[in-house]
Amino acid sequence: MKFIETCKNIWKIEELRGRLLTTLLFVLIYRFGSFIVLPGIDPTALSALHAQTAGGLMALLDMFSGGAFSNASIFALGIMPYISASIVIQLLSIAVPYFQKMQKEGESGHQKMNQITRYLTVAILLFQGPSYLVNLSVQMAQAGQTLAVGFGSAEAAWFTISSTILLAAGSMFVMWLGERITDRGIGNGISFIILIGIIARLPGSIVQEFGSRLNDAGGGLIVFILEIVILLLVFAFAIMLVQGTRRIPVQYAKRIQGNKQYGGVRQYIPLKVNAANVMPIIFAQAIMFIPIAIVGFRATSSAFVQAFMDNNGFWYNLVFALLIIAFTYFYTAIIINPVQIAENLKLNNGFIPGVKPGKKTAEYIDTIMSRITLPGSILLAIIAILPAFARLFGVSMGFAQFFGGTSLLIMVGVILDTLQRIESYLLTRHHEGFFDSGMRIKGRSGAMAY
Repeated sequence: MKFIETCKNIWKIEELRGRLLTTLLFVLIYRFGSFIVLPGIDPTALSALHAQTAGGLMALLDMFSGGAFSNASIFALGIMPYISASIVIQLLSIAVPYFQKMQKEGESGHQKMNQITRYLTVAILLFQGPSYLVNLSVQMAQAGQTLAVGFGSAEAAWFTISSTILLAAGSMFVMWLGERITDRGIGNGISFIILIGIIARLPGSIVQEFGSRLNDAGGGLIVFILEIVILLLVFAFAIMLVQGTRRIPVQYAKRIQGNKQYGGVRQYIPLKVNAANVMPIIFAQAIMFIPIAIVGFRATSSAFVQAFMDNNGFWYNLVFALLIIAFTYFYTAIIINPVQIAENLKLNNGFIPGVKPGKKTAEYIDTIMSRITLPGSILLAIIAILPAFARLFGVSMGFAQFFGGTSLLIMVGVILDTLQRIESYLLTRHHEGFFDSGMRIKGRSGAMAY
């Protein structure tokens, strides 16, 4: 079989084998740590916290942490504070001249920005840690357990300070694991950590959904099979969205030096339909988390806030979809600079046939990006709200999360990137790729592995 032969070829490559085994080791450490409960907390009293994270926005936090959030683990805050800090620094590098200058300093500037990102991550953790403990105290009170949090007494102050330090250290350790996977493992470590957290919940969600469908009278098994088929179709649709590109032809003018001619090659500029990837959904979800932050992770009598805490509700999904569309345009404008692309083409004697170099080329590229970003943003919004539609048809909350949203796009993107890296190792060692037809796997960048 082709799959078995490919696995044998992977195992023959010593460097690739070592990186895969190293990645596996770090993943096992991460999964082990997600079950280590904070000192002073009774694991049997976490039933209310498990119930709270079974649905709604809190389920997303628990999914990204691989269940560590609901386990009151030392890894409960996960990798999301680091991602939030990275987004802030990325935005500052566009708006603040100091960060713009640092970004242009090459490797030294990149290291400085990484260090600032780490400092900002610690600051976010020191704020989120006590907030998590307050929510944990409220949930444990529902189970009849008292958890002293705050600074009203020496015992409460010590627990709050020590637990906050442990939560911050746990998240920083997870970030360190991600960096080690990038350096010594299969690569793309931070995204891979998130992928593991998401996949860790998939088997349990499938078993739970299968059990609930078996208990249904009248065709429960057929419904479950239909759900799996729809999930695979959505997965394929997400792959097409992640890899979709619009190619713009570029002609490079001939240059004559002495008796030799250079250039004259026709190439293409690949413009992605979804250049922003999953970032618009992350931005939009950050905005939608505001109601939870306002009410302190607890229910409120305000119907307005309640409407925006129900991620299955109409108003929540409508606003969520509109925010995704808006953020897709915003983030695409940040990462795609038509003026810079036009200048690079001009410097390399390149031009788009039928379009004047310079300003006209920039306007042409901007027009193309606007045209392909609109359908891309709408498709991204549809994928993001698909879990709500799955819930309308009776799919369990845990399983419905895999029908779309951030989890699906992260899974698709990271899996494609990982397979692309593995295939590049195979091809450079003169082995066949994953397909007999010669087709190559494309990652989120849209480039094929060579």
